[in-house]
Amino acid sequence: MLRIAMLPGDGIGPEVIASTLTVIERAGQVFGFAIATRWFDNSADRYLKTGETLPDADFQALRDDFDAILLGAFGDPRVPSNIHAKEILLGLRQRLDLYVNLRPVKLVDARLCPLKDVGPGDLDMAIVRENTESIYVGIGGSFKPGTDDEVAQNMMLTTRKGADRLLKYAFELAGKRRGRLVLCDKANAIESAHGLWRKALKDMAPKYPNVEARTLYADVAAMRMVTHPREFDVVVGDNMIGDILSDLAAALVGGLGLAPSSSTHPGRVAMYEPVHGSAPDIVGTGKANPLAAILSAAMLLRDFGHPAAADAIESACAQSVVDREVTPDLGGTLTTDQVTARIAGAL
Repeated sequence: MLRIAMLPGDGIGPEVIASTLTVIERAGQVFGFAIATRWFDNSADRYLKTGETLPDADFQALRDDFDAILLGAFGDPRVPSNIHAKEILLGLRQRLDLYVNLRPVKLVDARLCPLKDVGPGDLDMAIVRENTESIYVGIGGSFKPGTDDEVAQNMMLTTRKGADRLLKYAFELAGKRRGRLVLCDKANAIESAHGLWRKALKDMAPKYPNVEARTLYADVAAMRMVTHPREFDVVVGDNMIGDILSDLAAALVGGLGLAPSSSTHPGRVAMYEPVHGSAPDIVGTGKANPLAAILSAAMLLRDFGHPAAADAIESACAQSVVDREVTPDLGGTLTTDQVTARIAGAL
């Protein structure tokens, strides 16, 4: 029994998570596995009514009672500070120590790529982003806010332990793929924090002789993703660099509507979510693209021992894109429910 916690969130989150559950349940019927789910209401609606974001009872249940967490999207214009989204998303990553953020990027239809002469097979990379450190730790603040002398500061935190464990994961992943790894950083400008990443890479690379490891400054990497996408296999970066480059890469294959992700601490509970936001402007219109959430569920199933089901879901999603049986953001005319039915039916 695969135990999955459902956190649909805000905006289109509940729509895409409902679609995803339909596909998972169908996959279970076809491939012979069972799931148990529980829905958690940690939405902006709840926050506005109660002031609660992630109560201790919810956190303990998510940590102890489930194999995986499936998220929709968080963010609501009624909460301009975005505090509930931050406390839930960043809170879960920190408190569960989900240090690996994996974002696969694969082109399935050349028509969706803005690059010239690039087609399927030319663009297939896995971006491995450190998920618990860097500038996202929230250490900092303001002095004399609202005045001409205002000073704002945020601390970039990098640890050798954090770099080592992420690089180990990335090297092992590269060994299972095409054997190429590139660390992207700004060690020329952020000498201490990003220099530590380079030292960790230099020390670890000899342990993986079958993986070609190199470094690129992040701005150069951004350029080469556009001019030479074929050279990228496994891309590693700290929390900020990985965040930026993964969104750039997603734009090369069709946008965030096709961008799944996982946040994991190998051997512990894992979290899966589409990279896109809550898109409050299209709630209830049938325009929400469920593919990124469904592809995130495929990652979940692969990680928990159901590779055939994961392959089938990914194949169905790819064929839906190629056939233009998709939502308007990808050039199609189908609704969220119609895309969901198409994927479930293909299984």
